[in-house]
Amino acid sequence: MGKSKLETLTVSDPQLLNPHDAIIKVTRTAICGSDLHLYDGFIPTMESGDILGHEFMGIVEEVGKEVTNLRRGDRVVVPFTIACGNCFFCKKKIWAACDNSNPNAHLMEAAYGYSGSGLFGYSHMMGGYAGGQAQYARIPFANVGPLKIESDLPDEKVLFLSDIFPTGYMAAENAQIQPGDTVAVWGCGPVGQFAMASAFMLGAARVIAIDRLPERLEMARSLGAITVDYSEEDVSVLTALKDLTGGIGPDACIDAVGLEAHSAQLQGTYDKIKVALMMETDRPSVLRQAIQAVRKGGTLSVPGVYGGLLDKVPFGAAFGKGITMKMGQTNMHNYMKPLLERIEKGQIDPSYIISHRITLEQAPAMYEVWRDKKENVTKIVIDPWAEAAS
Repeated sequence: MGKSKLETLTVSDPQLLNPHDAIIKVTRTAICGSDLHLYDGFIPTMESGDILGHEFMGIVEEVGKEVTNLRRGDRVVVPFTIACGNCFFCKKKIWAACDNSNPNAHLMEAAYGYSGSGLFGYSHMMGGYAGGQAQYARIPFANVGPLKIESDLPDEKVLFLSDIFPTGYMAAENAQIQPGDTVAVWGCGPVGQFAMASAFMLGAARVIAIDRLPERLEMARSLGAITVDYSEEDVSVLTALKDLTGGIGPDACIDAVGLEAHSAQLQGTYDKIKVALMMETDRPSVLRQAIQAVRKGGTLSVPGVYGGLLDKVPFGAAFGKGITMKMGQTNMHNYMKPLLERIEKGQIDPSYIISHRITLEQAPAMYEVWRDKKENVTKIVIDPWAEAAS
């Protein structure tokens, strides 16, 4: 309903608009760190009444006549990116660049030159689709997107296939990890946690986790990561990374923070002032650090969301060191099924990151808790059908 203002309302049920649509009854959904960029007003083209949420799953209630792979009663996880399956980019398996799923592509083209795919619950610039923090949701291109869950795994073990587990895995894959590598990850939130777990899966010998929140650093240590608390007065992240890598720097760096990076240094104040004066849209302090920290010839992977224009990015350092940079929205459809198989084999239980389980009525207040890192929050999951305790 406006910047930092959310309400839980009763609205009309979604309807089939296209023969390729499906309607699902949402059984679990979650608040993502990327949702906070909407909450804080950093992503434009939000409108009053927009339904948020892009991490969700549920039971198929209704399907359009052209949907042949789903039927009523199927249990599915829905990827946050919407892909048609037939365009040039989908055929190349660059699903997040789909040419046909964003009806408001002209808005993205004006800002970025080209449009990516539509996204659930993530502004009109990215399609204006209603999100999944609701009891029901319409799923376009239902022949292409939803992943059917045919085992009896509980929702909480598979819910994060909708976004953050594939996002963390693609971040690690983009880091071009070789066996024995040292990987540094900025941000120990959910995507950072899955990036670290995935880095180990892909053969990293050491993972260095950088954050300031004790509960997140402890979770990173539980995965086997070395931790650096950048909030300690005598800690320089760049010095710590040099010390931990014999002066060479990490083989790969992963920026799992994005546009709202926190920094206690002068650059943090600089970015806040520039954003307030509308002279910059994002706060890229982590991106700056990662470019400076990665070893010569190393790789920088960026799963953290950036929305616009950055200032004082040390691109000369990136050029001078000959680093590779890989980034972008997650090509979800490449990862959902393989990662489901890892869950089914017991290689990982993604539900370990959950700290809060809430109702839809509690969600507006919990956005503030999530943003301000209160109550040792690490991940919030919503049961849309649960009633708040009286």
